[in-house]
Formats: sequence, C-alpha cells, structure tokens
Amino acid sequence: MRNRTGKVAIVGAGLVGSSAAYSMINQAIAGEIMLIGRTYEKAFGQALDLSHSMDFTYQRTKVHAGTYADCKDMDVIVLTAGANIKPGQTRLDILEEAEIITKDIVQPIMESGFNGVFVVAANPVDIITYLVWKLSGLPRNQVIGTGTSIDSSRLKTILSEVFSIDPRSVHGYALGEHGESQFVAWSHVTIGGKPILHILDQHKERFKTLDLEDIARKTRDAGWEIFTRKGSTQFGIGSAIAFITRSILTDDHKIIAVSAILDGEYGETDMCIGVPAIIGSDGIKELLELNLSSEEMVKFKHSCQVLRNNINNLTIDDIAMR
Repeated sequence: MRNRTGKVAIVGAGLVGSSAAYSMINQAIAGEIMLIGRTYEKAFGQALDLSHSMDFTYQRTKVHAGTYADCKDMDVIVLTAGANIKPGQTRLDILEEAEIITKDIVQPIMESGFNGVFVVAANPVDIITYLVWKLSGLPRNQVIGTGTSIDSSRLKTILSEVFSIDPRSVHGYALGEHGESQFVAWSHVTIGGKPILHILDQHKERFKTLDLEDIARKTRDAGWEIFTRKGSTQFGIGSAIAFITRSILTDDHKIIAVSAILDGEYGETDMCIGVPAIIGSDGIKELLELNLSSEEMVKFKHSCQVLRNNINNLTIDDIAMR
C-alpha cells in the first residue's frame, strides 16, 4: 500500500474540473488540490475562488494553480481536459481531437517524475484511459477512467424513484462503454439485497408496467438529456471523480464501475472498458469478474468490439509499447 499524502492535481479548470475540486473540498477528501488549466490565469482564478470557501468547510484544503512540472509529488492526477462535444456528436466523434490534447498533457506530466494514479474523466473516457496507459508507461492498476461509475449512479437514481427508496439501497452496474453500447447487468442488480429480477417475478401485477429496457435506455441517455438542456454535465461526474479519488487516498477498497485495462478478465486483453473494480491506494486492487448471463455477455463483447475498433484508430506508433 502506498503512503498517500493527499495531493491531487486536476488538469482542466473548466466545469468538470472545478466541480470535482469543489466536491473534494466539501468532503475533505484531499489536503492539497492543484489546478492546471489551458491558461495559468484561468486555473489561478478557479483556485482563488475555491479557496474562498474554506471558512465554510469541514477542514482546510490548500488550493492553488500549478504546471505540469509540479506534478511529481502528486498522489492522484485527474484528467478532465479534453475535446468538447458539439450538438449531434457522440463521445466517439471527438476521439481524434481528444487524442491530440491527451498526448500534449501526459508527456510533460510523466517527465516531471509522476508515479501516482491517473483518474481519467475526458471523453471518450474508455479510449482516452487506454491512451493514457500507453503514453504513461504506468502499470494498468495506476490508470483508471471514470467509466460507467456515473452511469451506474444514474441507474440507481432512476430505480430509486421507481421503488421509492434511497439510491444507496440499490446495487448494480451499467457496464461496457461509457457511451452508446453500454448495458445494464440486470442479473446483478439488487434492491435491499434482493435481486430485482426476483422482485419483478414475485410482484408481476404491481410492476407490470416496468420496462427494464426503457430504464436502461434512460440510464444511457441521461447525460445527453442534461447536455441538451444546459450544454454540459458537471456535478454528477464531479462527484464521481471525488468518490474515486477518496477511495484511492484513504485506501477505502470501494467497489466502483470504472474504465479498467483488462488482461484476461472477461476473456479480453489489451482492452479498456467499464467494469466493477476494487479501488485503493494503488489504484485498482482487483477487477471483479461478474458471472454475466449469456445475453449480457453478448452485449459486453459487442461493447468491447466498438471500443476496439476505435482504439485501433489511435496513432500509437510513437508510444513505447510494453
């Protein structure tokens, strides 16, 4: 287990990066947060604004602006900087631009001597997480994407409204791509410890209008519903970033659906995709291989193929391959 000192760098001082920082500050997750923006002035302004909330928080967090050269001693680097999705585009449509941005970021960070954990939130997150892994040369456990953590949270929220319960009493995952090919592993969704499929079978009349495929669709499209209404998503994903970061810094061993590099799990190698993982001080402690149904495994393999097709479009000839 690594001895973490609570230092976090957030690359990207926009809505997602600042929301993640705000969430960390209010939850007393980090002792120090360094913001790195497209311009130093933007990062400095965000840091100054955030620092003015300290009088109202549980504990003081040192917040300041910095540069890639200052990343050596960071425990966690959160990567939110990336390409902006335009109306009508999917997350995969911005891959080419996102690849260029990511390469410009990761190289100077690694040149600083950084050897902590990357938490990647930039879209398309599964592919960018894979790219960061290749560019950084770090072990696969030290590169994590936010993956389907936010989608799984959205699923729990939707189900909590259907069953009139606290979302934290719902357990289950959206798996696969953080995008169009994701799916809900209904065989592993439980409410109060009871499988949802058993609940529906025992209460056919009560829940006869409940459509699981519609809930899965709403889960998948929730981000787009927010985007079309306000032009961005920030608070949910900012909270997901903070949740993952806390599990690293405090060695919580939380099980979270994240973008993880597979090396034999689910019969896949050299692939990054959303699966549940135990998150601790070294990043990913262990990947959980769920016993998916045959139908779910078909969906998982399809999602892997979608991501593999796009990973193959990366220009990684200049990357030192392990």
